[in-house]
Amino acid sequence: MGRHSTVTAAEREEVWRRYKAGETVRRIGYALSQRATNLYRVLEATGGIAPPRRSRSCRVLSFGEREEISRGIAAGEAFRLIARRLRRAVSTVSQEVARHGGRGRYRASEADQAAWEAARRPKPCLLCRNRRLQRMVAVKLKQDWSPQQIAGWLRDQYPGDPEMWVSHETIYRSLFVQARGALKKELIGHLRSKRRLRRPHHAIDGRQGERIFDVVSIRERPAEVEDRAVPGHWEGDLVEGARGTFIATLVERQSRFVILVKLPDKTTEVVINALIKAVRRLPTSLRKSLTWDRGSELTDHLKFTVATDVKVYFCDPYSPWQRGSNENTNGLLRQYYPKGTDLSDVTQAQLDAVAKKLNTRPRETLAWKTPAHVLESSVSTTH
Repeated sequence: MGRHSTVTAAEREEVWRRYKAGETVRRIGYALSQRATNLYRVLEATGGIAPPRRSRSCRVLSFGEREEISRGIAAGEAFRLIARRLRRAVSTVSQEVARHGGRGRYRASEADQAAWEAARRPKPCLLCRNRRLQRMVAVKLKQDWSPQQIAGWLRDQYPGDPEMWVSHETIYRSLFVQARGALKKELIGHLRSKRRLRRPHHAIDGRQGERIFDVVSIRERPAEVEDRAVPGHWEGDLVEGARGTFIATLVERQSRFVILVKLPDKTTEVVINALIKAVRRLPTSLRKSLTWDRGSELTDHLKFTVATDVKVYFCDPYSPWQRGSNENTNGLLRQYYPKGTDLSDVTQAQLDAVAKKLNTRPRETLAWKTPAHVLESSVSTTH
């Protein structure tokens, strides 16, 4: 069967059904015998967000009621009699007839079609009605905050002012559905995924480590590490770029505060020396433990412990989820350094700037406080 260019209403419904179920555009095109470019145009019209299915409110006149009005007019009946039969107000009938040509020109089908088209006018969205809120959301998006972070931060900052609240879904819709005219399309570039279409499903695969020897198991960590009761316990990992380039990431478990370290390579000597230098800058109260995977870059972990007095614990083989905070942070870092990026030209100053952005963005897991705020508060209470 040849592929055609017109996408019918029935096909549009099927496109949205399959797209929301997670199918690719190419696969949907094969199923419907449609060109993928035609389907992309359907999806791009609303940024990958399915438009709501239109329905008629029970408060407005139905087509059958308009037919009854038309027959009553043809029979010469008064509006009051027609209204009584429909159990509607007299004003509803008289205004309906006046709106669509009067007694002499009223036609039920034309009146119903005109009313249906008039109902298509969209209501202005929340961000269009509240310019102050709109500007605030735009500023935070430019600072690379996610819609979830913005929504949570607004509720935390304005607990008694619902006019300054907005859901993350509303922000996404205002970005991807440009017909709303609330937020500029360029702001999509500040989202983590950089996609132009919103996908209904998203998965991130964890990074698996290598086996090393002479390890102290994660199962031997003190209870205070497990329950994040005190600050100073860290998780660490390497983020790999193109051509064998790497960044070391350190995440404090209680606050999710992140430190990024530039690495010329991943040999154990280079990694250990870079981590020693970074950790020695921390106050002694924040030097308690480090949890790492079984990558060979930490073969010389005893040298790190001697130099910093930080005990190193190693995850079980193939268990990246045991460093959940670190894995999550590595995912956040990909917003700035996507997979395949050559990290050799990235400077430590640039990494420090990215870390500052991550540390000054509110996190849902911290009740919409920032990692920097939580860490500072924790350190001040321990002195």
